[in-house]
Amino acid sequence: MKNKRLYRAAAALLAVGMTAALAGCGSTAEVESTAENADAAATAETATAETAVDESAYDYLADFDYSAGFDENGYLKDVTAADYVTLPDDYADITIDAALGEVSDEDVSAFIEQNFLSNFATTEQVTDRAAEDGDTVNIDYVGTVDGVEFDGGSTQGQGTSLTLGSGAYIPGFEEQIVGHTPGETFDVNVTFPEEYTEELAGKDAVFETTLNYINETVMPELTDEWVQENLSESTAFTSAADLNAYGERQVSFNNQCNDVYAALRDKATFSETLPESAVNYYRDSFLYEIYSMAHNYGVNMVDVAQGNGYETVDAFVDAAGSLIEAQVKQQLLLQAVAEKTGFQCDTDTLNAEFSHYSGMDPEPWIALYGENYNKNQLLTTIVMQDLIDQVQYQ
Repeated sequence: MKNKRLYRAAAALLAVGMTAALAGCGSTAEVESTAENADAAATAETATAETAVDESAYDYLADFDYSAGFDENGYLKDVTAADYVTLPDDYADITIDAALGEVSDEDVSAFIEQNFLSNFATTEQVTDRAAEDGDTVNIDYVGTVDGVEFDGGSTQGQGTSLTLGSGAYIPGFEEQIVGHTPGETFDVNVTFPEEYTEELAGKDAVFETTLNYINETVMPELTDEWVQENLSESTAFTSAADLNAYGERQVSFNNQCNDVYAALRDKATFSETLPESAVNYYRDSFLYEIYSMAHNYGVNMVDVAQGNGYETVDAFVDAAGSLIEAQVKQQLLLQAVAEKTGFQCDTDTLNAEFSHYSGMDPEPWIALYGENYNKNQLLTTIVMQDLIDQVQYQ
C-alpha cells in the first residue's frame, strides 16, 4: 500500500514549537511507536533492567550528523532521484478540493494562538462567574460515607485543580460543580463504582465541596508592540502583520500539502530498489532518536525500545521499516521534482528564503543540524509550495 502522507524528517520535529517546521505535514511522531514518545521515555526511565547492556555497536551514533545525508544543494548526497523515480510530464497537474485552499481569519488566529501566543499565556484566578464545563477549577472537599470521613477523601484544605469534563473524578462528581460560583460550599453526591477499592466499592458518598476559584488562561493581545518585545529577537517578525501573513501561509500549506503530495505520489513510479546510502541515513536518523533519548534519560537503548513495546533495538527499528522507506521515497520524489524544475537550495537561497518559510533566523538551526540538512528541509518546502501554487480546485 502506498504511503501518501508527507513526513517530516526526524530532526524537523525538534524545530516545531513556536513555529511550524520547515517541511511537510505530519511527522515521524505519527508512526505507532517512536523514540519521541514521552510516555515511553517515562517507562524507560523507571525500567528495572539493571544488567549491563552491550551497546558498543551503536557508539558511532555519538557522531551522527544530520547534514551528512545531503549535498550542498539540499539533495540526497550522491543520489540522482531520476534513477529511482519516474514522473510523467503532467506530474504537476493536480486537482484537489477547493475548500482546502480556503483560509479563514479564524484559522490564522488559531494557528498563531497555538504556536506563538500560548507560549506567553498567563493564568488568572476568576471568582466572578459560575464554573462551566471545560473550566479548570481549584476546589477543596471532604468526603464522607454514612457521615464518616474516609482515608484519601479530603484535600485537607490544600486545594486541588480539576478540569471539568475531564472524567478524572468519580462519575457524576465534575458535573455537579458546573454552575457553582467561587466561594460557594455545596454537597456533591456520588456513588463509588463497583470496581473501586473494596472498602468503598458501590457505596454512596457525600463530598462537602468548596469552589475556590476558576483558573482562566489569558492570551496576550497580538499587537506590533507585543511582537517587537517578544518575538523580534528570535524570529523574523517585527509586526502583527508579519505574523498574520506567516500564519496564513502556514495554514494554507498545511491544509493542502497532504492531498497534493498524495496526488503526486499516485503519479510516480519507483524502482524496486532504493539507494542504500539514503536508506542507511534514515535508519541511522531513527536510531539516533533512540540513542539521544536513552542518553537524555540516563537509560540504555534497550530500555527505550522496551518502553515502546519492543524487546530489542533491532526489533524497534524493523518495526519502523515502513516509515524509513516512506521517508526515503518522499525525499526521492520531491528531489525528482526539483531535478525536473531545476530547483536547488544553495547557501544564498538558504540565507534569503529560510526566514520567509520558517519565520526564524537560520543560524541557530544551522548550528544544531548543519547547513545541508536545513537546505534539504527548505528545498522540500519550496518544491511543495510550487506544486500547491499550481494546483487546480474543484
